[in-house]
Amino acid sequence: MERPASSAQAPEASSPLVQISQQRQKAESKAGPGASGFEILAGAQAAYGARLALVQGAKYTLDVQYYAIHADASTARLLEGVVNAARRGVRVRVLLDDFHGTGRNAQVMRLAFEPNIEMRMFNPLPGDRDSPISRMWNAATDFQRAQQRMHNKLFLADNTMGIMGGRNLGDAYFDNDESSNFLDTDVLIMGPAVRDLSSSFDSYWNNERAYPVQSLISKQALEDMQKTYQARPSKGGDDDATETAPESSARSTSGALPSPPDGEPRPGGAISPEQRERAWDMQPVDLKTVPLVWAHSVVLADAPSKIPSVDSDGQTNPLSAAPGVLENKRLAQLRVLAETRNPGHSPSADSVVDGLVQLLGYAKKDLLIVSPYFVPGETMRQAFKDAVQRGVRVRILTNSLSSNDAPIAHIGYARHRETLLRDGVELYELVSDESDLRAAFGLGSGQNSFREGRRVMLHSKVLVLDGQLLVVGSMNLDQRSKLQNTEIAVLVRSRKLSGQAAGMIEKGLESAAWHVVLKDGDLVWQAPQNSRLKDQTTEPDASLPLRLMLKIISPFTPDSLL
Repeated sequence: MERPASSAQAPEASSPLVQISQQRQKAESKAGPGASGFEILAGAQAAYGARLALVQGAKYTLDVQYYAIHADASTARLLEGVVNAARRGVRVRVLLDDFHGTGRNAQVMRLAFEPNIEMRMFNPLPGDRDSPISRMWNAATDFQRAQQRMHNKLFLADNTMGIMGGRNLGDAYFDNDESSNFLDTDVLIMGPAVRDLSSSFDSYWNNERAYPVQSLISKQALEDMQKTYQARPSKGGDDDATETAPESSARSTSGALPSPPDGEPRPGGAISPEQRERAWDMQPVDLKTVPLVWAHSVVLADAPSKIPSVDSDGQTNPLSAAPGVLENKRLAQLRVLAETRNPGHSPSADSVVDGLVQLLGYAKKDLLIVSPYFVPGETMRQAFKDAVQRGVRVRILTNSLSSNDAPIAHIGYARHRETLLRDGVELYELVSDESDLRAAFGLGSGQNSFREGRRVMLHSKVLVLDGQLLVVGSMNLDQRSKLQNTEIAVLVRSRKLSGQAAGMIEKGLESAAWHVVLKDGDLVWQAPQNSRLKDQTTEPDASLPLRLMLKIISPFTPDSLL
């Protein structure tokens, strides 16, 4: 099937979004030419409302790139807005990783059959999209290919405003899942940095691994699948399969199934009237008044060639893999952004994660890191040790076993935990019960009311260096993001923005996380300040069977697979 190349359009002066961005930059920015405006989107209302505003405000183009788009209440409203934008003449391109393109979530692919919308699936997997068993079998027989995923997340409007960070699209990312939700972080961006994000999008969109949906499934097949789901009972009585929710991402940690490559929730279940109501209660933000910080930045993006292509016979071609960042010239700017003490050195890297590991070497005083799946490996662990020995305070927040939606990933963290502590790294693990997270970072104004018993899982990917450099992206600090997934990040040089992020993180460390320490050679999980919780000497809130299972399989799960 034809795969015509296309690229981002230059920002048009007649676009309302362009006008807002230019007017605000002229009135507010004191950072000089090339600066962009940034707002941290930590809460669900801000994150969802910003996306609604971009969909409603776009006049010329919408480019949407995600690892996962779940067919549920929150996404239904967003995608309705995308379809309406296309009908008023906006050119829409949707690029989705194929891993979750099965079951109810396959209904998202119906976008491809809407006028003025193009949709492509990246690195598609063989197998019947309506048969999880078929897909699992094919993934098992082509294991390496199934593990290599496009993990990037971009939401771009008129090539002048955009959102990037850790969130996929789905109820669990916007505080709208009935039983469990992610703590996550994005940034809203206005200005020149968006053009760099668009350039990254184009490189994936035009890559040979991006297949038009029409080459993978027919409209009739999708409609037949929809009828199948309509015939099944639903808790909300809704027959529209485009508005069905993912299986509760609160898979019990005492009996969790093997997870997708980075633990995202699986499809399944139907939405409730309450979920739909909460999604429609969300309001678009006012892009003219959202608080922005104007600063210089660098976008780092893995090249799509980090994932090998597939030969004509359907076999993965490992020789096609060429790890690298989209624009290596931008790595040289890290020296300026980080104010390194080695002015003659220009860093280079094979991946976004490699670039960030090199960035650790520039820290002088303080490193604050949030990584939900944290599997450091030897190179990263040595970088943390070197930083501590230079006098840098290193604090890392990751998931506890009970808050981790991919428990097997916890193995790669747990095997390095004691060594990291002995090296002087300070470790914190998220408390999983929402009733214990009333003061947690990212759960501020605009959030839905806390619902007793819901589970909270960390999904933010944030780094703050010396209180002046902020990194937000799609990457985890693990071997999967380093070696297998493609990732994207933005690095912003701003004391104000870094201070905002650091304040949220430190609030979370104090009131929403276990502080893991060594006492007399044994691990102790110290309870958050002013909480009802008590110190623990085993993984908090995790069952004995789960702990034993992970211990048994640990020798057979190398870091590279986690």
